[in-house]
Amino acid sequence: MGWWQLNADTLARSRFVISPLAETLACLKLLHTGSAAHPGEREWLRTHLPAYRAWLAAEPVTERLVRAGLGREWNADFLTPAPRDGEPFAVEVARVRSVAPDAARAHLRVSLAGPLPAALDRDDLPERAAGLLERVWEETVRPSWERRRQVLEADVGARTARVSRGGWASALDSLRPGGTRWLGENRFQVNLHEYPPREISGAELVFVPVTPQRMGWVAWEERRRYAVVYPCSGVLAGAGDRAVPAGLGALLGSGRAAVLVLLGSPLSTTQLTAVTGQGLGSVGRHLKVLREAGLVRRRRAGRSVLYERTAAGDVLVAAGADGGRDGPVEAGRRGVARRG
Repeated sequence: MGWWQLNADTLARSRFVISPLAETLACLKLLHTGSAAHPGEREWLRTHLPAYRAWLAAEPVTERLVRAGLGREWNADFLTPAPRDGEPFAVEVARVRSVAPDAARAHLRVSLAGPLPAALDRDDLPERAAGLLERVWEETVRPSWERRRQVLEADVGARTARVSRGGWASALDSLRPGGTRWLGENRFQVNLHEYPPREISGAELVFVPVTPQRMGWVAWEERRRYAVVYPCSGVLAGAGDRAVPAGLGALLGSGRAAVLVLLGSPLSTTQLTAVTGQGLGSVGRHLKVLREAGLVRRRRAGRSVLYERTAAGDVLVAAGADGGRDGPVEAGRRGVARRG
């Protein structure tokens, strides 16, 4: 397994950040695999995969670059700069474009675990990679970025609340269940690959959510910045499909039931609006009824007010799931738990 050694100060200073480039690369990887994790991803692929394949058919060198750079066990490092808090996409992708050609070729040899194909022995690889990322961003990510960003912020809010309740060990174990784990003795397992451990004490450590499921990687700038990219929590994975357990929907109404199911993790009204697609007024009314029934509670976290299920709400959701066919929200949660 791959693990990092870090001291308490490094972990205490670590934080969650949102990266437009990481989201774009995760979407590129989803296009590359063509394999969806839930109905929302299947619909997204149905919309964008034909155009993506047409792009690459017209650019065979770029197609070879994608296949080489997104390796089975390792991404080419120049494609995955460690995100920095608050950077816009244009600044992030400029860092990909600025990589030296020799370095890009060296990174591809690592991701390929072998020699570089003759077709990729050229100096325009960083420019080609940046151009492809820009196209994926403009045509498949940017049109829905505001909603994606709200979903990612919802995940960050839930993870931050988990840190405050159960400490960093609990939060790290849940990033990629079966993949990330706090090992104790200042050791953080970041993946299941057999790589030498890294000492990162004193460096900047960030955790970066992306919406495509089954996606995750690590990135770094040696001795300065390290990043763990992980799929956002399963309760958000199937946000495009609003089905809930039939019994729970019949009891509460489908909209209110959807809100209750999602509140297994703390969310604000703005985040619930983004995830459910319901209007702010509707979400507010659902929350009022659920609070008065003792099924959810609210608390302040910084400038935000977060809502989460009470124990009574947990029991009701569990009973609804056991009594009928699972909707994609609960199924998605268990699907994430099975992945390593």
